[in-house]
Amino acid sequence: MASQSRPVVRLLPKAEARAIRFGFPWVYSDELVMDRRTKALAPGTLAVLEDSDRRAMGLVAMNPASRIIARMIDADPEAEVARAWFARRLSLALAMRERLFPAPFYRLIHAEADGLPGVIIDRFGDTAVIQPNAAWAEALIAPLAEALAEVTGVSTIVKNGTGRARGLEGLAEETVVLKGAVDAPVPVAMNGATYMADLIGGQKTGLFFDQRPNHAFAQGLAKGARVLDVFAHVGGFSLAALAGGAASALAVDSSAAALGLAAEGAARMGMAQRFATRQGDAFAVLEALAKEGERFDVVICDPPAFAPNRKALEAGLRAYERVARLAAPLVAEGGYLGLCSCSHAADLGAFRTACTRGIGRGGRRGQIIHTGFAGPDHPVLPQLAETAYLKALFYRLVA
Repeated sequence: MASQSRPVVRLLPKAEARAIRFGFPWVYSDELVMDRRTKALAPGTLAVLEDSDRRAMGLVAMNPASRIIARMIDADPEAEVARAWFARRLSLALAMRERLFPAPFYRLIHAEADGLPGVIIDRFGDTAVIQPNAAWAEALIAPLAEALAEVTGVSTIVKNGTGRARGLEGLAEETVVLKGAVDAPVPVAMNGATYMADLIGGQKTGLFFDQRPNHAFAQGLAKGARVLDVFAHVGGFSLAALAGGAASALAVDSSAAALGLAAEGAARMGMAQRFATRQGDAFAVLEALAKEGERFDVVICDPPAFAPNRKALEAGLRAYERVARLAAPLVAEGGYLGLCSCSHAADLGAFRTACTRGIGRGGRRGQIIHTGFAGPDHPVLPQLAETAYLKALFYRLVA
């Protein structure tokens, strides 16, 4: 049997074996017996996990170099993790996305929540981008890519091996085309807007599908409005606003390349005359706009993760407060302010407190009219708070 040839690792008596049996997908390094054999396991090794009484709990992927030393892969310790195994997981994920979305543009795999720990796969029509953010996925990228092509029929597959998560796993950064070819940004139709996704050189996989429902809500506020989109990337909120009838939209970002893609998207929508960009540090641009006396009917700020871990939480919350303080004075009376966070370390309550405090310190007062989250192609694993990372608060400023 497969388990006979696999190494065995064992939980310490203090470890929460019950939580793992009930679906928590991680084992931390201080929960495992760290004998010489365990320490010597190569990152990505598949092992049988036992509880402290030596009862098998399932199959885990090991990385002794990571704080998350083991990730639960399968409840069956004898599971054969190969092309057919990946195909079953991918087929389940695909069935849900095809039911939810009329076109093949979505997050296909959302890591632990879709049964592939540390793996992100975004689909852009006939192209898919894999982020193998865990050592086991990097080691098994070939059968994963083969199964992905088999299940979805995509003709092009990109491995995007960049980002903080890979560093925590001790993995090198690299982006390579595993199948097919990518020679230009891919147009993505979403909420009536057209976005240009750079699948090779863009942020993450090239586009943030998670904001789709929040783009749609902001779009409903935008008819006839002057809209400011800060930390705009490729124009997420501003292009959605134009599609919803905004009178004008200004996109602010530090990346000239991202703003260029946003402008191309606006042009493809036939709305270039209503769209403008401003490159620069977002905080500096917010301050400059205030000095210039600018006011907007709708202001949306979607910054990067200011609090990517608990150590950064305090500083991150101060940064979110600062965004709110600088953005609030730019909102016209009775206008709307949207503030977003993709920091899993900052829960909704802490983020809301920071934003509300910032609005107050900006001399304004508001009422929350909507709280948004990621779309259903980003499912949440109830046992793992990290899968519920995205929050969006929409305020109407009443004074």
